Amino acid sequence: MVRKAVVASAMGNAMEWFDYGVFTSGTITGVIGRVFFPGDSNAVLKSLALVAVGFIVRPFGGAFFGPLGDKIGRKKVLAVTILTMSMCTFLVGVLPTYAAIGLAAPIILLALRLIQGFSTGGEYGGAATFIAEYAPTKRRGFYGSFLEVGTLTGYVLGNSLVLIVSLSVGSSAMDSWGWRIPFLLALPMGLIGLYLRERLDDPPAFRALVEKDGEPDKIPLLETLHGYWPMILNLVGIVILLNVADYMLLTTMPSYFTEHLKISDNTATVIIIAVELGQMALLVPLGALSDRIGRKPLLKASAIGYLVLSYPAIRLMQAGHLYTLVIGFAVVAFLLALILAVIGSTFPAMFPTHVRYGAFAIGYNVSTSVFGGTAGVVTEFLINHTGDKNWPAYYLMIAAAIAVVPIWMLPETAGVPIAKIDAEDEAALQAA
Repeated sequence: MVRKAVVASAMGNAMEWFDYGVFTSGTITGVIGRVFFPGDSNAVLKSLALVAVGFIVRPFGGAFFGPLGDKIGRKKVLAVTILTMSMCTFLVGVLPTYAAIGLAAPIILLALRLIQGFSTGGEYGGAATFIAEYAPTKRRGFYGSFLEVGTLTGYVLGNSLVLIVSLSVGSSAMDSWGWRIPFLLALPMGLIGLYLRERLDDPPAFRALVEKDGEPDKIPLLETLHGYWPMILNLVGIVILLNVADYMLLTTMPSYFTEHLKISDNTATVIIIAVELGQMALLVPLGALSDRIGRKPLLKASAIGYLVLSYPAIRLMQAGHLYTLVIGFAVVAFLLALILAVIGSTFPAMFPTHVRYGAFAIGYNVSTSVFGGTAGVVTEFLINHTGDKNWPAYYLMIAAAIAVVPIWMLPETAGVPIAKIDAEDEAALQAA
């Protein structure tokens, strides 16, 4: 049952990142710019902005779906989010272009990105909660790491499909119709994920809460924010680093390689896929390691690493050699793997069961919206207006400096049962 829960949860995360993998690949970024913003000198920037715009509504999605998941159950909400995400990605693949319907084309595309962003706001927190509440205490890090294996699997699959289609049909056909194929495959993937989730019950911790109280707690949004705002702020601070690094590597670097380092689309895609496969190989061993030594040592190593190594790594990428580019990219990717391996087990354990989904979703998505999804647009804007190609490094270093404080303040939850977290919270509430 735990393995089924892990697969079903990771599938939704893979679906979310499959879309980003397709949409932000160097090839599709360029095609979307040409197809929906023809003749615009800022077409690439606008294409990246379409990725970022979905993040504007993610906090609202988190505020809606998160508390709802604490009220009616994780399973029902996660069924809605995965179906909505996959449908929106599919509809991009059938959308008429600017040449066919004019300005309506980018407007509809914008609307689809907003709907998807809203549904995505309820996906990650729910999926992480689902795994954490199913996993045995002593292996929560091991099982939680598979959530990010799902992330990278979806992203690698999206990038790989774009590469295969591009090499198969050629650039002319890619601009004409080939770009649609990866988007169309999102719907069957989403239906598979929905099927897997429908075969599972809500996690034991949530069912125990229902059995104890007779019904799920009806914790209003404002009460969640009021009662748990210190830990939500802690989460926000850590997620700043997580998502600046995550979105910098996965959604910004493809266009950074092609636009600023003058690497071909296909070469950039191959490099990114290869490094991400290396990350995937590290996540599960690192997650298992966190069960033995704790989550905080890995989080601290990641934050300090980004403070010290971001600038040298970006400079290596700019050195003009393919091997130095790969080494520089691999450095920042390894530092990201350290934090990715433990977030699925760390963040859910920060909150008790009755507010876990909501508090997690709110904190995570506020931080992601402001700092993560905008990373590509902000760095592209700063590079264009300052002429300094080192802005990805500066941005990573700023995020790391912010995250160091909440990481040090974070309580260590490795080996702590979910039931104990609930009991300690209940005791604290009674004392207050």
